Amino acid sequence: MVAVGGSIESVVLNGRRFSVTSDADSTRDLGGFSNANEYNGDGSSRLIKSRVSWEIDGLSLSIDDALGDQEFLQNLADTNSYFTCLITYASGISYEGQGQLMDGVKAASNTTTTPIKLGGNGVLTQQT
Repeated sequence: MVAVGGSIESVVLNGRRFSVTSDADSTRDLGGFSNANEYNGDGSSRLIKSRVSWEIDGLSLSIDDALGDQEFLQNLADTNSYFTCLITYASGISYEGQGQLMDGVKAASNTTTTPIKLGGNGVLTQQT
């Protein structure tokens, strides 16, 4: 079996689909635990487990002013709750989680895109 990389095909945020630019190279953290090793005075050590939320960074969404895409995204960012995020990769595999926009919504007029970062509660789960 061949590993398939490439662009993220689309992101669905609270039911609304956005295309992702083909040159976006995102990073994905599924969430769960981050581990650290801490030493004791006698040379033994202990494992420290800290919960981390899921996160996807490096996305660049195609937006359309005529459709009010930036306003839709800003309204999501303004809410005090998480919403459903579904991320579909070029491989056809999708991940879903409850999340929120992390760093504001800035629209680029020349490229009609907006860079976004998503993060959220719990973990991202692969959909079948």
